Amino acid sequence: MSSAVPTAAPPREPSIAPLFTLRIAAVAILRNKVRSFLTALGIIIGVAAVIAMMAIGEGAKRLIEDQFSAMGTNLLIVLPGSVTTSGSRGGTGTAASLTWEDLRAIQALKSSVLAAAPSLRSAATVLTEEKNWTTSVYGTTPEFFQVRNWPVASGIALQQADVDRGAKVVILGRSVVEQLYGPHESPVGLTVRIKNSPFQVIGVAATKGQSAQGQDYDDAVFVPASTFMSKIQGGLQAYINGQILVAATSPQTVARAEQEVTDLLRERHHIRPGAEDDFNIRNLAEIAGAQQAGTRTMTTLLAAVAAVSLLVGGIGIMNIMLVSVRERTHEIGIRIAIGARSRDILAQFLIEALSLSVAGGLLGVILGIGAALELAHLFKWPILIRADVIVGSLLFSVLVGVVFGLYPARKAAHMDPITALRSE
Repeated sequence: MSSAVPTAAPPREPSIAPLFTLRIAAVAILRNKVRSFLTALGIIIGVAAVIAMMAIGEGAKRLIEDQFSAMGTNLLIVLPGSVTTSGSRGGTGTAASLTWEDLRAIQALKSSVLAAAPSLRSAATVLTEEKNWTTSVYGTTPEFFQVRNWPVASGIALQQADVDRGAKVVILGRSVVEQLYGPHESPVGLTVRIKNSPFQVIGVAATKGQSAQGQDYDDAVFVPASTFMSKIQGGLQAYINGQILVAATSPQTVARAEQEVTDLLRERHHIRPGAEDDFNIRNLAEIAGAQQAGTRTMTTLLAAVAAVSLLVGGIGIMNIMLVSVRERTHEIGIRIAIGARSRDILAQFLIEALSLSVAGGLLGVILGIGAALELAHLFKWPILIRADVIVGSLLFSVLVGVVFGLYPARKAAHMDPITALRSE
């Protein structure tokens, strides 16, 4: 009768615990604090520069979006053409070429036009019993506030009935209210005088802010277009002595609305094919897009230049790690002799490189955010700090640590232990 003799399990290859590897890497880094900091400095500067530049660039892009959004929603501005007198050509708007019938025809383009409104403007002094303020007076219709995306904060909005009967009512901008009544007073229901005519305040427009050129949108008052022509500034009867604001139905239909308005006005004005238009259309969406494209290009260029610092920092990490491998050759030989595997040595040096790059990335994030905030405060620049940019910068710093730390780590892992032990 035979019995099976148990065989001894093959001896397991010794392994070094990950925490022990981390501790060794930390000790090696802290042993040369100044050198480690200088090694990570390239990563710190690169990440900080990327975050700061992207924050400023995105802030500038958002500012452009807000400024054009304040002007109106999907806005087209239709201007009269120019007039030529004795061979001298006037500027845009000097010719009376847009009519009230043109406005009604544009409003009928329901497929691409959401709303259209006239904008007649004159400077005048608004008076109360105690104060006065010279501001811009606009004559318009209820659609104006829809086109400009400009709600009424208090009181009621302008009504079509006010335009039809030439009512002497007015909506005040927030800046005018502050100048005439103070920041916390409500003038709704009170009476002001414009060009010696009494106007009842029916509402206060919501705060709109400033344009890119510093124009205060809130420094304005709004009256019915019919009242404007009869009490503020005489009109040209059938012609609009101003401009037409057109809102497209969506951002996607702005170009189509521009083309349809152009075709409509050319047909109504009997302009022959190939002849010059007697009007001008400004597409604010195209202007905004061009400015945003320029901002994006500049932001990308700055971020690319900043990213070069990350690559330089990675090269610095590789150089220092190669120096570290050379200095610690004897240590590597001893570790291999007492049972450390090649992958343990590889992990140790790779963790050291990763620790330097990650620490540099984290410090760079803090420095970049601080630099962006300081620049914004110092130069009054807008900033927008994006979480995805921060995460991307950190991931890129980790990638730099892996890529540039792998070669020194592999060189240490494949070192001949006999040669290593003989070194001093």
